[in-house]
Amino acid sequence: MKLAASDIKFDVEAVRKDFPILSRQVNGQPLVYLDNAATSQTPRQVIDAIVDYYSRYNANIHRGVHSLSQEATDAYEEARLTVQKHFNASQKEEIIFTAGTTHGINLVAHGFTSLLKEGDEVIVSAMEHHSNIVPWQMLCERTGATMKVIPMNKDGVLEMDQYDALLSEKTRLVFVNHVSNALGTVNPIEEIIQKAHAVGAAVLLDGAQAAPHIKADVQALNVDFYVVSAHKMCGPTGVGVLYGKRAWLEKLPPYQGGGEMIETVSFEKTTYAGLPHKFEAGTPNIAGGIAFAAALDYMNGIGFEVIEAYEEELLRYATDQLLQIEGLKIYGQSRKKTAVISFNIGDLHPYDIGTIVDKMGIAVRTGHHCAQPIMDFYGIPGTVRASFSFYNTKEEVDVFVAAVKRAKQMLS
Repeated sequence: MKLAASDIKFDVEAVRKDFPILSRQVNGQPLVYLDNAATSQTPRQVIDAIVDYYSRYNANIHRGVHSLSQEATDAYEEARLTVQKHFNASQKEEIIFTAGTTHGINLVAHGFTSLLKEGDEVIVSAMEHHSNIVPWQMLCERTGATMKVIPMNKDGVLEMDQYDALLSEKTRLVFVNHVSNALGTVNPIEEIIQKAHAVGAAVLLDGAQAAPHIKADVQALNVDFYVVSAHKMCGPTGVGVLYGKRAWLEKLPPYQGGGEMIETVSFEKTTYAGLPHKFEAGTPNIAGGIAFAAALDYMNGIGFEVIEAYEEELLRYATDQLLQIEGLKIYGQSRKKTAVISFNIGDLHPYDIGTIVDKMGIAVRTGHHCAQPIMDFYGIPGTVRASFSFYNTKEEVDVFVAAVKRAKQMLS
């Protein structure tokens, strides 16, 4: 059962002290960081994990017999177990460390090159990030498969009756985001997965925007692939995770060749390592993987039910305050949303609004948010996107709303 805001005990001011960057100023004003959908901020506990690695046991992993290598290997593989537990994967071999969500999607798309043929069909939703569109377009170009698109309505909600009509015995893959980065919509992924499996299709979920807010259970979802980035979950940049069911990962060929992903090498023939190393060629982001585990420990220490309830309260408050501004329109009106508000004010350009509020110390994202099809659907060049995390406050929302009002006054 979900927690109500009134049921949670959450000291946001104590949490904010864990984030060094939140105490700085920007343009002479206290930083108000509302660009969490692009990247979250990093708590001291995660920073300390990175410093500790480089200060005490920096060494390459899996290959050395010396003590530092063993310590680094143990810490890295312990991080894999932490990720496995967090997402409830059935085996640690189903957790592949990547450079991020985009890397994970491309890994799977490359693997399906040998599994698709002309006449096969793949399905994507209309609200995807470019990273969950372009790799599949490239896959279709390589294989002759056809891409079909689940449309959405003006509220930013997928039209599931149209999804039903797109599914057929030709469908091989379905890929959707768990949560829209541009609109905050939480998609009906359980229904999407169940219906795809009914026609024999595999499902990949882009969890980059969901994972900071919702604790996904990959076994309960019965999803085939789930991809995330650490930097949106209080972790470092340059590291992420691909979860894949073992049966699927065994079918896919390696994505890259090199060290670590081999069993034996000769000039006549190379044999590949087993999972997960088959997909982890070369020296990985060792510190990043260890720090990602520290970030998961940190967030789980707070509790995802607490995080979700607090952020929902913050979203409601910010929505109510922004809608009091005459002419402001919010894009994405789904009943199920994470803490993202995309908006415009009349014909004011979002870039201009974003530039003005930056002068007041407020960080928001403007533009198409790597989701141009969504902007084309609404007939707009982009939006102002304010995205919230559990370390934001209602007082910061008030500062932001006042800044937006000031920007409107200056631009009108």
